[in-house]
Amino acid sequence: MQSRIVSLKTRNTLRAALLGATAVVAIAGLTGQLAFSPSPAIAATAQGVAPISFADTVEHVRGAVVSVKVKIVEAAATADEDGDQGMPSLRPGDPLERFFKRFGGQNGMPGMPGGRPQGPRTGQAQGSGFIISSDGYVVTNNHVVENATEVSITLDDGRSVPAKVVGTDKKTDLALLKIKDGGNYPHVDWSATTPRVGDWVIAVGNPFGLGGTVTAGIVSARGRDIGSGPYDDYLQIDAPVNRGNSGGPTFNANGEVVGVNTAIYSPSGGSVGIGFAIPAEVARDVIASLKDKGSVARGWIGVQIQPVAAEIADTLGLKAEKGALVADTQTNSPAAAAGIHSGDVITAVNGEKVDGPRELARRIAAFGPNKSVEIGYVHDGAEKTASVKLGALPADKSDKGEASPRAEPSDFKSFGLTLAPATGGKQGVVVADVDPDGAGARKGLREGDTILEVAGHAVSRPADVRQAIDAARKDGHKAVLMRVKSAEGVRYVALGLTAAG
Repeated sequence: MQSRIVSLKTRNTLRAALLGATAVVAIAGLTGQLAFSPSPAIAATAQGVAPISFADTVEHVRGAVVSVKVKIVEAAATADEDGDQGMPSLRPGDPLERFFKRFGGQNGMPGMPGGRPQGPRTGQAQGSGFIISSDGYVVTNNHVVENATEVSITLDDGRSVPAKVVGTDKKTDLALLKIKDGGNYPHVDWSATTPRVGDWVIAVGNPFGLGGTVTAGIVSARGRDIGSGPYDDYLQIDAPVNRGNSGGPTFNANGEVVGVNTAIYSPSGGSVGIGFAIPAEVARDVIASLKDKGSVARGWIGVQIQPVAAEIADTLGLKAEKGALVADTQTNSPAAAAGIHSGDVITAVNGEKVDGPRELARRIAAFGPNKSVEIGYVHDGAEKTASVKLGALPADKSDKGEASPRAEPSDFKSFGLTLAPATGGKQGVVVADVDPDGAGARKGLREGDTILEVAGHAVSRPADVRQAIDAARKDGHKAVLMRVKSAEGVRYVALGLTAAG
């Protein structure tokens, strides 16, 4: 099975490859529990010079690195739905139409339009993993074992043993497995300290199916957001990792796990020295929760948040572009109960400053449900605090947004927008049309979005929008803040007031 390729939110010339193609093949035979002792690599690193060799460190950890092999069942699909077998569309009356109907739809030939639905297809996938306890708990990526019907582990000594999935967490792409056979398995430990940028790291994996491979490099950056989920907090490493390393460990020079290899950033699918690993401090807590409960329970306050851009900070009178702007507060949520409303800016949790939305989301999630935290926020220019009892993060909900009515349209040419009242008793003013070259489009406004507020005032007609814009311009504001609802949720948009609306 080929590696999964996932797109990152960046230029089209670059892409990220999930590394779950082939497994780590155990490197020659270490059995029993692992015992760590200083090695030349460790001693050299402590003296601040490049280590001569990582061989001793690798010798200590290699027995805990395993191959994860799974059998999967893919959903049934008709030939029409299979992108590899799709046929060109034919116009009515085309001479080939009768041929395809005869040999495809009527006789049910697979691969033809109208053919028989194909049954579920079975396949195999492989990934990497590592043992974290003597009784055989194994860490890997969620995408390695997703949809698995059968899981087996290939150990360092070549034995293949059955395993079961204990729990998975899609939001961090982690999974915990348990070897079914009893035994005293070699294992590795999580690092108790976070690596610094510039520290040496060692990656173990099976790139392109070549077999057990060890590479070394340094930590290039911390806290990377690659657009894969709400809790992105990756280590970036330059130790070469390629497709086939998913779920494999990244070690420090002391043989402790500092990360779980998950993705690479590459124009070709091969390593260009930009790899991403889930940091140990994140993975350790998620894996502990999966072991105890089989799932991960995260804290939740019930707000939609967004970054504080420069224009938004200026409009709200904030001193810095820091914190998380509350675009919407859900009804009956912990935040609503604590008096936090849309337009407030959350700046601190338990007295510690919050730089942006992702940091807030990670910190609230990490507390877990039913914990009480102190939230610092700015409301109408005044700094406030509120005690919030966290709820449990609910299942994701989809929002289809609003339809785009055409009744009573009104042009706002300076913004490149045409607005119309919402219909069906719904609140707000709907964006009926967008000039792709206009200011509104540059700020991300799309046809079908609904403007709920302008400059803090609720609007229900295009005239309300114009009145609020005129008032903001009269008061000398450089921009006007709009609260907008779209299919992705509710957010604030700041539009510059350089021209008449």
